[in-house]
Amino acid sequence: MKMAGKAELASFLIHYFKRPMNFNRTILFDRITDSCRQLEEEFHLIPNNRKSKLAILGDYFSEKFNAQQTPKVIVICTHNARRSHIGQLWLAVAADYFGLPSVRTFSGGTEATAVNLQTIAALKRIGFVIVEDESATENPVYQITWKEGMTPLRVFSKKYDADPNPKENFAAIMVCSEADGECPYVSGCDLRLSLPYDDPKEADGSEYEVEKYDQTARQIGREILYSLSRVNPL
Repeated sequence: MKMAGKAELASFLIHYFKRPMNFNRTILFDRITDSCRQLEEEFHLIPNNRKSKLAILGDYFSEKFNAQQTPKVIVICTHNARRSHIGQLWLAVAADYFGLPSVRTFSGGTEATAVNLQTIAALKRIGFVIVEDESATENPVYQITWKEGMTPLRVFSKKYDADPNPKENFAAIMVCSEADGECPYVSGCDLRLSLPYDDPKEADGSEYEVEKYDQTARQIGREILYSLSRVNPL
């Protein structure tokens, strides 16, 4: 395994230890916590050009917290079926994992379809507890939790500007090039960040399907955790 360079390790330690100690971290499900710890150990796998973009998102969170505001972030892809849901959930989990103040996370697409079943399966393998709303049909609603006693997050496919998504003062993260091109302007956002990921859909029906979905879920989780590890609320 490639080891992090001395300069990179020093930078990480500075950011880590300058953050205020938070002894009130949310207790996550064991498998979620284990996944977070594993991904923390893989920060050195993130390319420097992506770290620069992730630092922008971390700074956005810090600025909102230090202004006594609740950060709102929506993750957008074309169909709101795969990457955007994974990104939304990792944002919420990372905030809890690092004991950050309240955050609100959302997802949406340039069109609504349905949450992909392989995405649900990959999230379950990470440790999320997922229950499908039996009343839903073509666009099922999933109740997702990652810690004891929480109100489940209702997850379903929707357009980026549909309720309950935010209308003003939010960050918009574009996780696919198609959505980035089709949404040159996202009304109401105060940060628009392009952070594309390969679409695991390319492996649908192949012998590499499970591996590709797990790889995508881990990459998004690794990068979101890195970004929020840098957040330093005063």
